[in-house]
Amino acid sequence: YWTISAVKLVISARGINPLLKQFFNQIASGRVDAAYLLTTKSYRQHVNRQQFIRFLAGLQLNKYRNLKSGRPRIQEGQIMLTVKLKSDGKEELPLDFIFVKIEDNWRVERINRLDS
Repeated sequence: YWTISAVKLVISARGINPLLKQFFNQIASGRVDAAYLLTTKSYRQHVNRQQFIRFLAGLQLNKYRNLKSGRPRIQEGQIMLTVKLKSDGKEELPLDFIFVKIEDNWRVERINRLDS
């Protein structure tokens, strides 16, 4: 049973890591609007562009170099994933992402900063 669940999880989560990489690459390249468009329509209805930019600014992403993602969890068609950004000075910034599939593409539904 566990093997079947694990295989289903891996298959359904395919596409999440490239999306995460694209999301952070867009931000690192200064293309915040492109990163914002990787979110869902419902996210954009709740978080406007200015709020998104303020949220990102508050994270101080420029001091983090490495990204480590945890084990994805599926709940009601959504995939939850905790991502830890790590700085050279061993600081960690844990972020909880929720992804939903819209047509054939994964999109960011929610991002929450976790207290480390």
